[in-house]
Amino acid sequence: MTTTTAPDVLGQALLDYHHGKAGATVTVHCSAADDEPLPAAYFFRTVLQMPELERLALDESRGRVLDLGAGAGCHSLELQNRGFQHVKAVDVSAGSVQVMTERGVRTVARHDLFAPLPPTELPYDTILLLMNGLGLTGTLDGLDKFLAHARTLLAPDGQILATSSDVRYLYEDEDGALLINLNGPYYGEVEYTLSYDGRTGEPFPWLFVDAALLNDAAETAGYTAEFLSEDENDQYLVRLMPQGAKG
Repeated sequence: MTTTTAPDVLGQALLDYHHGKAGATVTVHCSAADDEPLPAAYFFRTVLQMPELERLALDESRGRVLDLGAGAGCHSLELQNRGFQHVKAVDVSAGSVQVMTERGVRTVARHDLFAPLPPTELPYDTILLLMNGLGLTGTLDGLDKFLAHARTLLAPDGQILATSSDVRYLYEDEDGALLINLNGPYYGEVEYTLSYDGRTGEPFPWLFVDAALLNDAAETAGYTAEFLSEDENDQYLVRLMPQGAKG
C-alpha cells in the first residue's frame, strides 16, 4: 500500500516567489464565493503594505510572541526588526517554513495550531493569528478547541491578537435580505481549495466568525474579548485575554 502526500500548493508558490518568480499566483477556490487569484507577493508585504488592522496588532504585541499560520514570516520579521527577542513563527506548510528560515526568521516550526507547548519552552505573552487567522481553527467546534488549547500556550497575563471577518454579505440578496439556511452549518464555515502550477491541494475548512459569536465563544472559554478595530470590509481585530488577566 502506498500513501501520497498532498501537494504543498501555497508553500510551493511562496518558494517560487522567494526564488525569483515574481508572478507566482495561487488560485483560491471557495465554497461560498467565486475563484480568486492570490499573488504570493502578498505574503511578503512590508509593514507599510500591511492593512491597518495588522499594523495595529504588531503595535499591540508584547513579550514573547507566537506567530501562528505565519506564511512567509512578514509579521515575525517586522517584530524582529523592532527588537523583539523571542518570536516563534509556525506554519503547517514545509515550503513556508523553508521560506521563513531563508528570510531570516530566527525560530521557525512546522506544525498546526494544536501542537502542545514543548516542555522546555516558556509560554507566550502574545499569540498572533493574522490575515483572517482565526480561520485556521476551521469550524466553530475547532474555535472552541483552540481557545481551550491556547490557555496552555499563554502566559498568565498573555493575549491573543487575531483577525476575522463577518461574511454574511456573501449571502445577501439585492435587497439586503439574508439567504441563509438556518438549519445548515454556520454561514461562516466555508471550504477552501488552493491550486497552483497545475496542482491542487486538499480541501480544508476555514472559519469566518462574526464578532458577537466570537464574543460568546470567548466568554464560554474563559476569555475577555476586546474588539480593537474594524475596517470597511467587516474585518476586525480582537484581543482575547484570560478572564482576570492584567493587560
